[in-house]
Amino acid sequence: MYTPDQIRKREESIKIRRASEPLELIKLVKRLKHELWSEESVGELPLTVKHKITDEILQRLRSLRPNANVSEQQEVIETWHKEKLKEARSLALGGVRLNSTLLQEEAEMLVKVLESNWAVLSEDIGLWIPTEINNQEHDDKPEGVEDTEDEDQILAGRPLPPECHTELHTDYDGAAVRWGPTHHKESAADCCQACLDHAKRAKPGQKKCNIWVYCPSETGCYSPDIYEHKHMECWLKSSEKPRLNFKDRYSEAYRNSHPTVPVFVPWVSGVISV
Repeated sequence: MYTPDQIRKREESIKIRRASEPLELIKLVKRLKHELWSEESVGELPLTVKHKITDEILQRLRSLRPNANVSEQQEVIETWHKEKLKEARSLALGGVRLNSTLLQEEAEMLVKVLESNWAVLSEDIGLWIPTEINNQEHDDKPEGVEDTEDEDQILAGRPLPPECHTELHTDYDGAAVRWGPTHHKESAADCCQACLDHAKRAKPGQKKCNIWVYCPSETGCYSPDIYEHKHMECWLKSSEKPRLNFKDRYSEAYRNSHPTVPVFVPWVSGVISV
């Protein structure tokens, strides 16, 4: 029998020993053991079985419509996973093989992998389907503000006069009479005024500015050329028949082929009468 004092000292000893244990290290070792076991169990799966699995999954994916989204692909893979696990369990228990090409021993290994190491197996056979991202547009306008509100007011600087014919999210083409990267203006109104002034001062035979294109974005504006277009760039252009480069939004097809393109055209432009 232990005396109360001996029991107390024993309990204190146990507490001290437990307190000195490297708990985080123990957790890390356990996790590493589990990961190593997972990789080993997948590695034990015969290569022929992995090839069969890959072929079956590819056949399922090919059965989808050409423009199937990520959710549809994931659903097909999940359905295959459930069906294959059910088939493997049946074979592992000695069930009838029917159309299955799996041996009982292979089925037993496959059950373990599909139940607990499906993610590792997916990576091993090169199966990767990205997470679908749903972008939602939010209307941040204050309550009661109509869509018909004067859009010029959202531009920094003084209001633009009617003769500027301002168009937000618009990029016009034309022959440059003033090069934007070396011609900056404080506001879109100043850029428009520069175009009006250029047209007035143009000599006979010279091209007159009738298009102004301004970058109001502090982070710069996208354009499909080799230059870095910065805030306050002011392009003065001339064209007998003004033609749009881009308007409102860049198309989805264009953005897919140009990953750095924003959703909306950042430029603001106008075509003036000369």
